[in-house]
Amino acid sequence: MGRERRKHPVIICRCNDVTLEDVERAISEGYSDLESIRKILRIGMGPCQGRTCIPILLRILARKLGKRIDELEVPVTRAPVIPIPIRLLTSGKSEGD
Repeated sequence: MGRERRKHPVIICRCNDVTLEDVERAISEGYSDLESIRKILRIGMGPCQGRTCIPILLRILARKLGKRIDELEVPVTRAPVIPIPIRLLTSGKSEGD
């Protein structure tokens, strides 16, 4: 069951269609931290915000670098942006007014 038998690519990030091959290529090109791989491949930047693909990417990176997952630097999670009505920005009033 090697690569030669694989007919379909292994998808790591469904939102941005990133494959295992893409991730392994990035690592072989010298990208060795989660944040740089995320930026070049856009992993975790789709609608799911990395809920599925970031843990997978961490496992791949740990395996390839010969480290434990807790030894890898994980980027800071940012709070989701909450949309506000444009009228709140133009009227000078707060939402409760």
